[in-house]
Amino acid sequence: MKIVVLDGYAINNGDITWNDFEQLGDFKVYPRTNKEDIIERAKDAEMILLNKVPMKEETLLQLPKLKYIGVLATGFNIVDVDAAKRLGIAVTNIPNYSTDSVAQTAFAHILNITNKVDYYACENRKGRWSQQSDFCYIDTPIQELTGKTLGVIGLGNIGKRVAEIALAFGLKVKAFTSKKAEELPSGIEKASLNELLSTSDIVSLHCPLTDTTREMINKDTLRLMKPNAILVNTSRGPLVNEHDIAEALHSKLIAAYAADVMCKEPPTADNPLFKCENAYITPHVAWASTEALGRLLDIALSNAKAFINGNPTNVVNP
Repeated sequence: MKIVVLDGYAINNGDITWNDFEQLGDFKVYPRTNKEDIIERAKDAEMILLNKVPMKEETLLQLPKLKYIGVLATGFNIVDVDAAKRLGIAVTNIPNYSTDSVAQTAFAHILNITNKVDYYACENRKGRWSQQSDFCYIDTPIQELTGKTLGVIGLGNIGKRVAEIALAFGLKVKAFTSKKAEELPSGIEKASLNELLSTSDIVSLHCPLTDTTREMINKDTLRLMKPNAILVNTSRGPLVNEHDIAEALHSKLIAAYAADVMCKEPPTADNPLFKCENAYITPHVAWASTEALGRLLDIALSNAKAFINGNPTNVVNP
């Protein structure tokens, strides 16, 4: 069994090893693979593991030995799954491995904005606290979460976890979701999108990217939000129109935007959000806690073994 990892760098934080995978067969890891190198590197592979390397139909047609693609992520739109099915290639993904990690990042952003943690830490590295006459200094408002309203757009595994954390903080929680009101966990109120946007102090995006959700946050929906509202996106970059958000921040339509994802990744240096004082951007790392990476590899190994043993699991193109 020849197994090739086409972009191992994406999930390697320096602490992981591929030792267990090496026991499955002839195993090769490439840190990164350019599009023009895919065929050469994968031409003899029966199994491919990948994260962001695209597998279009024209590529799959040139890989006659390929029987399995293991996507090292939950989203699998990088693979033409319909073409893979026609060609008899199983495609698997890694579900639910990063729920806690992403939810934690969403709240890390929220708490950073409300408590100004990074702001004060940076000021004190410059020596500001040591120059004070008093035991402390406060020059920017700090907010409590208790009693405020969090609006969650999308109530899947991650959205539900964010809602649970919010309730523990004493936040009121509203959700825009396809689920019926009676199906929602205790403490979560079902709301329309317009109601959620207009009444929430914090809005957190956790829905998939579809034709109907693409740029759902735009100049029109931003006008519905409170001027002191915080918008958080740890889901998919194109759920928002980044230029409209930059304009909303400059014009103080909303107070802050926190995101771990962007419309284009890596983003261009001239992205307008990088010039916004109240935009807080992290480089798509919410999924990548040490614990989440460990779960990802465990599930990827289990998926591969199950396929080899003739009982594939987590198949997205059955």
